[in-house]
Amino acid sequence: MDNATLLVSPAPHVRQKADTRSIMLDVIIAMLPALVASTIIFGYRSLVIVSVSVICCVLFEYLFQKLCKKNVTVGDLSAVVTGILLGFNLPVSIPLWQVIFGALVAIVAVKQLFGGIGKNFANPAITARIVMIISFAGTMTNFTSPADATSSATPLAQMGTENMPSLLDLFLGNHAGSLGETCALALIIGFVYLLVRRVITWHTTVTFVGSVALLSLAFGQNPLEHILTGGLLLGAIFMATDYSTTPSTKWGKVIFGLGCGVITVLIRVFGGYPEGVSFAILLMNILTPYISTWTRRKIFGGVKNEK
Repeated sequence: MDNATLLVSPAPHVRQKADTRSIMLDVIIAMLPALVASTIIFGYRSLVIVSVSVICCVLFEYLFQKLCKKNVTVGDLSAVVTGILLGFNLPVSIPLWQVIFGALVAIVAVKQLFGGIGKNFANPAITARIVMIISFAGTMTNFTSPADATSSATPLAQMGTENMPSLLDLFLGNHAGSLGETCALALIIGFVYLLVRRVITWHTTVTFVGSVALLSLAFGQNPLEHILTGGLLLGAIFMATDYSTTPSTKWGKVIFGLGCGVITVLIRVFGGYPEGVSFAILLMNILTPYISTWTRRKIFGGVKNEK
């Protein structure tokens, strides 16, 4: 025993078979119900917009990496996921050239210029949506009602009025809004799939949605209307759970979700813009490194870093 040696290899010591491609494939599968629902609700142009977004995201990633003489990583499907999410955040009436612009911002400006997947500080689809709202406010807020294919206000803008759709219509997506955010049923199916596949945990999504419900109730508003309207479920399920831009610790995910919920409600209730989900996620993306540091557990046998 005196001559025995203990060999310790570098971390990580726990490994699994899942890789980036398999995880992204699960996310794509989880988004299929929302894609089908958007096509049924808004028509074939919904599928055209999402397809253009996906093709452009993949193409821009391929061209950028080729021009910069980097390894081409389009096979990991992360650009496909970004393309679908970007398409989900757009209205059905958006001009296709603006979709192409959004894909360029998401892939090149937000993702690749920061080093690619895992190195971007913000969610590409969310950031591209915000840039497009600022750049093309008219077309980005020109929502179409599925009932008569005419321009209509979203339920968030109608909240508290007699024109507010019923809870059933909100749940099934029979109202105006962005392509992937209207059908709560389809989004919840995707959430359950991701939980079963252990692609995500419940912490961020449940905390995000729960905090919005409690705060909206505290302000005297209907929490179910806040949950079922706007991009809350889409953002909480598919974008606030992004591996690269959100905390990896359990408590970090709870804090992240809580922060997103608080900012969302404050913007919705007191802000001049009816929706706050995108801005909330982007702001919390910026705080992610600090949250991860604050909530990281001390290594067994280690000492606290005083710096």
